[in-house]
Amino acid sequence: PPDVLHLNDYHTALSAAYRDLELATGDAFLTRTGIVLGLHNLGYQGTYPAERFARTGLPAEFMYSMGALEFWGGMNFLKAGVVHADLLTTVSPTYAREIQASSELGHGLHDVLRQRGPDLVGILNGIDTHVWDPARDALLPARYDARVLAGKATCKRALQQRCGLSPEAHTPLFGMISRLVEQKGVDLLLEALPQLMRMPVQIVLLGRGHADYERLLAAFAHEHPRRIAVHLEFDDALAHWIEAGSDFFLMPSRYEPCGLNQMYSMRYGSVPVVRRTGGLADTVQEWDPDAQAGTGFLFDAYEAGAFLEAIRRACAAFARPEDMARIRRAGMSEDFSWQVSAQRYRAVYERARARRAPRVASRTPERAQPGFGPDGGIDTRPRIGNIRADFGRE
Repeated sequence: PPDVLHLNDYHTALSAAYRDLELATGDAFLTRTGIVLGLHNLGYQGTYPAERFARTGLPAEFMYSMGALEFWGGMNFLKAGVVHADLLTTVSPTYAREIQASSELGHGLHDVLRQRGPDLVGILNGIDTHVWDPARDALLPARYDARVLAGKATCKRALQQRCGLSPEAHTPLFGMISRLVEQKGVDLLLEALPQLMRMPVQIVLLGRGHADYERLLAAFAHEHPRRIAVHLEFDDALAHWIEAGSDFFLMPSRYEPCGLNQMYSMRYGSVPVVRRTGGLADTVQEWDPDAQAGTGFLFDAYEAGAFLEAIRRACAAFARPEDMARIRRAGMSEDFSWQVSAQRYRAVYERARARRAPRVASRTPERAQPGFGPDGGIDTRPRIGNIRADFGRE
């Protein structure tokens, strides 16, 4: 048997419930296996009608309750994992706090997550620093590093030429690579675009998503072909070009569990303009011109006005080449490798393994279900009778 199972998201979350069913019925294979559930995005929970519960193979008297799979009259796979896993992880410290604080960011599971708060750990994602390295990226038209940035200017010219934009070295170029969905702040971008097109800026966008967003963005690009380029596709090579050729990188997310592109962009000397949420808040520091410190530009309110103000601050820094060089180099010096994160995951696995002693299952005739314990916390211990016989009859 494994020491630890690390489940990821709702697709595998039921494994935690199956493990607890084994404990309740006396099957021994996973008795000493700790379970960690990774939460990457609470917006996706695996909710289904109650009529499909039988397909899980779980006995209803054991699992279909407020303290397990039941969720507003249906069933919720992710909730089952949250309740039954030994430890929970998510992909940034700020997101770990946010999903416990409000129904909006917890997507209805905030109370359950708050009950599991002591067992929930936020660990920032890392990036592959070998694949994402401007000094050796074979996909780029030119390579560069924090000491010699000349190659970045070459990448900007090449990107402008490839996208049909005016080849203007002194115009700030903003890149964005994203799924075109509400979570990513595309509605903010669309609301801001009329004013942005009156500013001396250029924009390159790469991504696919909702048809309405695609149509509206394509219309802007058609109306301003030398100012904004929209590529409605997934193109890995172009993504590398945008990271390298952009002066700034836009991430106006409604929520962002971790985000990777802001880390890619800093590594490539493209300064992030982001909303202060989730992993964006954990990785980007506001540029302070007085202290000459910081790695990007942030805004708080989910409003087009706040987004535009952050872009204006970015443009003001772009007009000061020495400041811009300092911001670029500060971002490029950040360490977003997996080294630190891997050590934190190892510590979580050790905690989970330490909890692998068998849980005590009651053998009384009473058929109590998992739910809220006497101290108000989630009680995940099976407290049922001879479930094995009932389950065998099904």
